[in-house]
Amino acid sequence: MDLREYLNRIEYRGPVIPTVDVLRAVHRCHACAIPYENLDVIRTVPVDQDIERIFGKIVVDGRGGWCYEMNGLLGWALREIGFKVTRICGGVMRAERGDAAFGNHLVLKVELNEPWIADVGLGDGIVEPIPLRESSSAQYGRRYRLKQLGPGEWRFHNREDGMPPSFDFLDCPADEALLSRTCGTLQSDPDSMFRQNLVCQRMSVNGGYMLLGRVLTHHAGAEPKRLLGSEAELVDVLEGVFGITLPDLTGLWPRVVARHQTLFGDMPVAEVRFGPPAGAA
Repeated sequence: MDLREYLNRIEYRGPVIPTVDVLRAVHRCHACAIPYENLDVIRTVPVDQDIERIFGKIVVDGRGGWCYEMNGLLGWALREIGFKVTRICGGVMRAERGDAAFGNHLVLKVELNEPWIADVGLGDGIVEPIPLRESSSAQYGRRYRLKQLGPGEWRFHNREDGMPPSFDFLDCPADEALLSRTCGTLQSDPDSMFRQNLVCQRMSVNGGYMLLGRVLTHHAGAEPKRLLGSEAELVDVLEGVFGITLPDLTGLWPRVVARHQTLFGDMPVAEVRFGPPAGAA
């Protein structure tokens, strides 16, 4: 694995030293260059947290990934640059689900002049890292909040209409066994939203794109929602919008169509509204 290959993948051209400015820039470049996607999970291709596999998938093969892969790769790269990075356990929608949610999200803490939270694995979250302290911060017209719930316990509130709306995390080194078990459960449980729903998201400073099943949303577009009508159109969107090319999508399109029908029936695409995911980040 070569750090330069990663930096080329995210199109980062700046200095490679452990400073706040470099942290912000690398985080922003990663968030905007690499899509969040669950194509392997929905196609039942096993994924794990092995960094060499993740590097090959995202850097060499030009794919994206979900939180365990996205933040796993970012954490590796930041350490290679010289940052002190701690992996910590998050729980998407723990406010509704309780402590059982912990482990369904991987978050990073980066130590500099003060601790920072880095997270490129939410799909529709922060573009740049945020300080680990109670705050309300704006990034490119979007506002986020970080609130302390108790000693070492925090809640991140996503931007208005962001999905998911929140996650909690513990300010201590991650229980790696819990992360590994949950990573496996979210792939194997037939009720997992990742087994049921195709999800691709690509952030940008101007809003970005989300593909959930057949519905492509452009957050800054004049016509924000578009209903995909064929497998060929799905392939075009994956390649043209998200930069994802897969040699074999056999059986995926019929599953996407059936899931959309179950959730939305014949509802006009402009009326489709997505709530928080039933799974994790």
